[in-house]
Amino acid sequence: MRGSRRAAALVAAALVVALAGCSPALPESVVPDTKVVVGWTGAFTSTNAAASPTAGNIDIAQMIRGDFGDVVDGDFVPDEGFGTVEIVSDDPFTVRYDLAEPSWSDGTPLDAADLLVGWAASAGYFDQDGEGETDAAAPDAADDDVPSIDEFARSVDVTSAHPRSDWQSAVTVPVPAHVLSARALGIDDSMEAKQAAITAIQTHDDAAIQKMADVWNEGFALDGGKVADELLLSSGPFRVDEVADGGQQVVLVPNAAYGGLTPPQVARIELVPGGDDPLAAMGNELDVVQTTPVAANKEPIRALERRDLVVSTTRDGTVWAVLLKPTGVFTGVQARTAFLHAVPASDLIERGAGEWRTAYSPTTSMTTSAESRAYEVVNEDSGFTQALGTTQGEPPLEREAAGIAAGAPVCVLYDRASEFAVGAFAGMRDAAAEAGWTITDCSADDFDAALEQRSWDAVIARVPLPQTPGDIAAQWGSDSAASIVRQSDPDRDALIAQLAETTDVYEARDLLAKIEATIVRAAVALPITGGPVLTIVDRDVTGVVPRNGAVASLTSDVSQWAAVP
Repeated sequence: MRGSRRAAALVAAALVVALAGCSPALPESVVPDTKVVVGWTGAFTSTNAAASPTAGNIDIAQMIRGDFGDVVDGDFVPDEGFGTVEIVSDDPFTVRYDLAEPSWSDGTPLDAADLLVGWAASAGYFDQDGEGETDAAAPDAADDDVPSIDEFARSVDVTSAHPRSDWQSAVTVPVPAHVLSARALGIDDSMEAKQAAITAIQTHDDAAIQKMADVWNEGFALDGGKVADELLLSSGPFRVDEVADGGQQVVLVPNAAYGGLTPPQVARIELVPGGDDPLAAMGNELDVVQTTPVAANKEPIRALERRDLVVSTTRDGTVWAVLLKPTGVFTGVQARTAFLHAVPASDLIERGAGEWRTAYSPTTSMTTSAESRAYEVVNEDSGFTQALGTTQGEPPLEREAAGIAAGAPVCVLYDRASEFAVGAFAGMRDAAAEAGWTITDCSADDFDAALEQRSWDAVIARVPLPQTPGDIAAQWGSDSAASIVRQSDPDRDALIAQLAETTDVYEARDLLAKIEATIVRAAVALPITGGPVLTIVDRDVTGVVPRNGAVASLTSDVSQWAAVP
């Protein structure tokens, strides 16, 4: 098997020049003359989404880059058409990333060089300071810490000092190693360029790594002019065919070299600006568009549904929440609990969502998406329902028992530009008044700046759901300057550190529940609802199944899209 894979790789390498000179035929799965036009708000500025992780670049990367899998609703979903990932040793902790037989769209095979470059980037080899200098010694990697490569150059074994919760997705292939090396080291031959990249990393060649870092960080940027073909190489189901209007218009066509498990079906996908009124263009100029539910688009979307266009609701990877600063009037946990009991999430959703009430489903977690498998465990074990979801007595009496006088003022910050926040504040103000609290409107036009000033007591905010233990530490760790509430809890810190080294998915869910329980006990947050996204799809397009989350929710499963010619 290994021998045949090596032979196939050598044949593919020999065909690179020939393939580059002809127009590849469409894969058999593609229906000729089919097209999907997407109203898009992104911009394609770099083919290295790892170095430039903007929303637009990540959208495109999901379409043109193969990977070992994606995290979907909190769980890793493997793509064995690209390769497999497995733990091969617990002590020392070692993970094998083993490619199947993917190739770049120029015919060059993906191999250990591509994996090693991806690993080096994640290990910090290409990190640069403000002056563009990189410290190749920064990772402080001894020779035996560099991943070992199998003799057929299709897998790498990565050893870590500790287990990693993200082991399945820790190594990716953001760019072609042969293109990076050719541009950095001046080697034209693809296989020689790959070997030079391997040697530079294995030997810690500071000069070569500096050159590779320069190209990694800047060399894949699109300058708005004609884009070099090698920058647009693809290992995913589609490849970029045209880029215009500063990257705001992108045309993608099937990648004939793609051999994944789900081949593309549509002959052409166009990403274009949605314009001032994308809903009016649906069914005519546009086939797919995503939008946020607001009062102004309720009737237009209802009219589209009456014409049999499909409207689906997903979550944008954020949670609307009431967050309390544990100082001043909210110094005591009893006072915080009394206030949160006085402002039930249902009241805030009702007023904030308005006519879109059904699009805003409630949540009880600050750490997990309500659509994830982990949520059920977290919801059951965090104690939220008992502690914050239900009141133990009358809200005015709870306030008095906490030692808070009637009429106590609470300065509430929210974003004036957010329709949901404005409505939720109105619901909070009315509900809190019944319990004897006086809500002060501390809203701001520049919400982020006002948040940093910390002159508020409570805030109605849309908070990103953490995707990694590092994200949880940033939001809820004791020493994190990025934390909104900045409430210290050594037990929570220890649980987050434990989660970072947990490889078992079920143990991880239990730890998430324990972390959530510390937030519940502190009574510093009232999760309200997940942020909804509406996806509208024309009648002649099928297979568009957007994912929950903030990362490439629309383009992740693009190979499943189909259209009527």
